Amino acid sequence: MIVLFLGVIFVLIRASEIENILQTLQRANLWYLALALLIQAVWFIFLGWDFHSIYGLLGLKESLRRLTMIATAGSFVNIVTASAGVGAVAMFISEGRRQSLPPGKVTVASALYLVIDEAAFLCVLAVGLFVLIRRHDLGAGEIMAALILLVVASVWTFLLYLGYRSAEALGETLAKIAGLINRIVRPIIHREYLSEARAHSFAREIAEGVGSLPEKYRSLIQPFLLSLASKVLLMAVLICSFLSFGEPFTLGTIVAGFAIAYLFLIVSPTPSGIGIVEGVMAIALVSLRVNISHAIIITLAYRAVTFWLPLIVGALAFRTLQLRKTENPDAAYIDYSQSSSGKTES
Repeated sequence: MIVLFLGVIFVLIRASEIENILQTLQRANLWYLALALLIQAVWFIFLGWDFHSIYGLLGLKESLRRLTMIATAGSFVNIVTASAGVGAVAMFISEGRRQSLPPGKVTVASALYLVIDEAAFLCVLAVGLFVLIRRHDLGAGEIMAALILLVVASVWTFLLYLGYRSAEALGETLAKIAGLINRIVRPIIHREYLSEARAHSFAREIAEGVGSLPEKYRSLIQPFLLSLASKVLLMAVLICSFLSFGEPFTLGTIVAGFAIAYLFLIVSPTPSGIGIVEGVMAIALVSLRVNISHAIIITLAYRAVTFWLPLIVGALAFRTLQLRKTENPDAAYIDYSQSSSGKTES
């Protein structure tokens, strides 16, 4: 209920933006807008399919339908709690416990999804940056954001590799990270933010999950291609946004515009880049020779489909999962709203 309440507050705060989006959509070609909504619906399926593929690699049994619902609900939790992705992990762990799935393997599945998803996007980003370089539009902001994403992806990959090599080494690393975070935030909150002791037991769970991965790297091809396909679907939504307002475009404009928007969505300090992606994407489209007024309305239309629709569908998925709790809800419940404060069970 707390998360749903936060969702209502979030929507109320962004009411003015919703009004602007509705006014923009009234000017759009409804057929192309309907096609964009259909493509976004297919994107939900690919999201669940990606997790289903990763779960299969780890020997976890879960249906595609449930994983799609959990992933959709997790995206809603990440938005309204600003938990930097921890809320979605908590969702998967909580729902995994209802199915008696090992928390360590579920956590590894979530981390592996992030690594593969970021690797797939880095391929798209490389093409987008190449387009910007050719058009002499690459700026310091894009370079810095790309470097941040590369560092984040490298950290996730290193931790997974460390867990594969040694649970003890991963435990020591996680304990040091927890200790560093505690030293930073202790003067502010006057208590321990993360449990350093818990880091070692959590590392053993992670190592167990990573150890169950197939040794052949070819097994990662399917989830990688699914992540790449999900990016293609989002670019198709952007194409529909251009077509809705009769704005001409090139493939380079689509790839570069999407790459910059998605890049700042990932590295933005705000949930799902709200308030930042809109500005950055509009500026990027203008730099790609799109008329400024068209760039703004195309950006608003694209975000209406790729941000606000998943927010609404995610809220419905989250509510559905809550209503399906078993007769022992306390054992399965995790307070997602507290996941960003280190209180989530692992």
